[in-house]
Amino acid sequence: MQKQTNPLPHRIRAMMPQITALTLSLILFFALYAYAHTGRSTFDRNGIGIAYETARVLEILEDNTEIDPDTENVRRGSQQLRVEILTGRYAGEEQEVTNYLSAMYNVYPAVGDKISISINTIEEGVYSLSVYNYSRDLLIWGFVGFFALILVLVGRKKGFQALLSLGITVAFVLFLLVPLLVQRGWPTIPTTMGIVAFTMFVSYVILDGVTVKSMVAMAGSVGGVALAGIFAYVAAKLVHISGLNMDEAESLLLTAADHGLKVRGLFICGVLIASEGAVMDIAMSISSAISELHDVNPDRTMLQLFQSGMNIGRDAMGTMANTLVLAFAGASLNMMIFIYAYDVSYIQLMNTDFVAIEVIRGLAGSLGIILTVPLVAALGSALLGKKKAGDQKERRGK
Repeated sequence: MQKQTNPLPHRIRAMMPQITALTLSLILFFALYAYAHTGRSTFDRNGIGIAYETARVLEILEDNTEIDPDTENVRRGSQQLRVEILTGRYAGEEQEVTNYLSAMYNVYPAVGDKISISINTIEEGVYSLSVYNYSRDLLIWGFVGFFALILVLVGRKKGFQALLSLGITVAFVLFLLVPLLVQRGWPTIPTTMGIVAFTMFVSYVILDGVTVKSMVAMAGSVGGVALAGIFAYVAAKLVHISGLNMDEAESLLLTAADHGLKVRGLFICGVLIASEGAVMDIAMSISSAISELHDVNPDRTMLQLFQSGMNIGRDAMGTMANTLVLAFAGASLNMMIFIYAYDVSYIQLMNTDFVAIEVIRGLAGSLGIILTVPLVAALGSALLGKKKAGDQKERRGK
């Protein structure tokens, strides 16, 4: 009778690269998180000042709003509401608040709706309320949960791994990169590139383990993002664009004065982060295709594998470049409509900071995608070709 082997140890051994990468990323994350947030001065939400909380509308005492046909039938006017505060130090208290509606600030709740309110505490026990916005946090988390559920249901194991790598990337950007730049004043571009490279490595290991395919994709992705950043840096220097030209520069300079934030490099940092996802996508596609071609036909030469990788990359790079450029264009749609409506002249348009920033962003990201194709094709074909040559030597030796 044949003895059955336990497949569990084999599975654990196969998952060791993913487990190791996840463990190292968690250790690094918590160590840097503790360092970045040590000594941070935060607003005392139990003291004097403004806090944002959630409230429920209990009653509409007055409704003095009317529909304005000149602003696409939005309501204007005011409401007098009685609300119950649900969160914060004043939770459980009921207060009246006047809700002013305009075309820009148009929160029109019904009885039972939850709203976000700002509470301005003037002195202990004395405060005033104002309506801030609709309460959206639970809905937003619901959308995130729905996305995660669909990703896992459709992708199964790969979907769960993708979700895990996405969570790590988001956590590193939001909870490490931002505080390291703001609180600790680390150099913007090297810090961003380091976190981008590390999250790429962890993502590829979680998705595919430590394989030739994943490491080629990682190396190509790092190279593509770096080249995108270099192009953005050189182009920005030539047209005199930096973080100081962005809309938030004035507010960021006040933060920089207190914490040592380097504002000038933030424009390049944004390009590096924005191009990461698209570059990883095309890098893994080409690396996976080259690996499959080699597995199906090990007799393919390095040149043949490179040519196949380039052919696949050429088909993909057009749509990927369109994706990145159109993403920037979609984010700037309101500004494009504004420019058209006011008939801005060519000279004025082409010499605005806005156009220079958006053009460099779009071109840098697309250039990163394009240059990733030959990088991955060359690395993949070279590594797999060397492996094939070694196998041939072994066969001849036997």
